[in-house]
Amino acid sequence: MGHREDLLEGAKKCLVEKGFVRTTARDIVSASGTNLASIGYHYGSKDALLTQAFIGLMEDWGAVFQDGLDGEGGSLERFRALWEGVLAQHDTSGPIWAASLEVALGRDKRPELRSMLAASQAEGRRGLISMLTGTPEDQLDDRDVRTLGTFYQALLNGLMIQWLFDPESAATAEEFTEGMRRAAEAMIRPRDPEGGE
Repeated sequence: MGHREDLLEGAKKCLVEKGFVRTTARDIVSASGTNLASIGYHYGSKDALLTQAFIGLMEDWGAVFQDGLDGEGGSLERFRALWEGVLAQHDTSGPIWAASLEVALGRDKRPELRSMLAASQAEGRRGLISMLTGTPEDQLDDRDVRTLGTFYQALLNGLMIQWLFDPESAATAEEFTEGMRRAAEAMIRPRDPEGGE
């Protein structure tokens, strides 16, 4: 590997171990075996490097599910399979989620990093739609990403926040899927014009 790749791997390691806020440029250099000048040369800034590392970690996370999800795209079986996988990886992915929350909750303390991460959200939404529906990412349009992708991302983030706060009380994949089924049924249930069912 060259310095660029070494820096990226070192930054991934630092994100998992220390998060965004506590990771310094020297930490990345130490973890990657490179030098400080390499960060600026290859990535422009430490925050840009950390953002690329975060995107890489999320891509690595998503790649685990690409070939192993049961069920037809869009089915409850596929929905449940994804959440089972997410929860099975919580020890690995927990630090990544904590790092992203760190930036989100930091408000304006790191505006450049925050805007870089915000810009990467559309890709994450595309990936989630593809995993859950089986639709190739290149067939998704902006409306898909803004509607279905945002919805799936909210579910994912919400589940991970619950797990970060208290793993013991967080929903299981079965409970989460049952909740989704019940919510969908309630929304499409015919209503009496008088307000009853």
